[in-house]
Amino acid sequence: MRVLMSGASGLIGTALTKALIDRGDEVVALVRTSSPSGTANQIHWDPSKQQLNGGDLEQHGPYDAVVHLAGAGIGDKRWTPARKAEILESRVDGTALLATRCSELSVLPSVFLSGSAIGFYGDTGNEVATEASPQGAGFLADVCRQWEGAASPIEQSGVRTVFLRTGIVLDPNGGALAKQLPLFRFGLGGKLGSGKQWFSWISIRDEVSAILAVIDHDEFSGPVNLTAPNPVTNAEFTKALGTVLRRPTVAAVPGFALKIALGSELADEALLASTRILPEQLTRHNFSFADETVLEALSDLLDTSRR
Repeated sequence: MRVLMSGASGLIGTALTKALIDRGDEVVALVRTSSPSGTANQIHWDPSKQQLNGGDLEQHGPYDAVVHLAGAGIGDKRWTPARKAEILESRVDGTALLATRCSELSVLPSVFLSGSAIGFYGDTGNEVATEASPQGAGFLADVCRQWEGAASPIEQSGVRTVFLRTGIVLDPNGGALAKQLPLFRFGLGGKLGSGKQWFSWISIRDEVSAILAVIDHDEFSGPVNLTAPNPVTNAEFTKALGTVLRRPTVAAVPGFALKIALGSELADEALLASTRILPEQLTRHNFSFADETVLEALSDLLDTSRR
């Protein structure tokens, strides 16, 4: 297969690119830095300036699949008004640009996968949410709604369109887990706030395998929750990580401290919100998870990272 991908250098994109190439597929990456003359399999784009040359897309195509993963980091900086605008615009503008250009190709892709997040559901408390659940409240939920809506040009062209509503991806080399590991390895890790909030996670290898399954199988369409089938509370996750690392987890970070450090809105929506999400589409279509429990996932990931 020939796959056009944005965000190929990110946490998920890097692992997905490797998996595609390992199985014999070819990846064409959308990059923000101008490619040297003659560079194969790279196309320059700049979503902030709405720059993506349709001729370049045609030249490198046709594509069997398009995977759109690019977007500004959610938890990298405090949510100032400017940062919130950047988070929203980087997703909506990039998706709209790519969806429009792909809908104009002489040969349409078979499938268009657009990144999204379980933030769509907002704070679910103790209630379970599936792909059939309504949009929740809050900034992240609104971002996800507009993000998914921006793919309408390719969806209206008749291309199978999938929204990858990803949970917290566990990978010791990046993302939330990589930031937590130093503290936990020093015995300073602990629950966040009350620890009762639900935490919907997925291992990096299951994230990649699920995306490959979505690319390969026509039965997947619309929103697909990329989460493990067994969400845990933050306290349970903390205990599991401590168990794997053989470190105590008696420390705790009070909610008010997180709000002071990160700002109330970011802390409430990204760290203290409860997201109890189930992957109904993956389960219905018999996707086989390599890591069904968080203890299995952490044991394997951290053992692998030490080899």
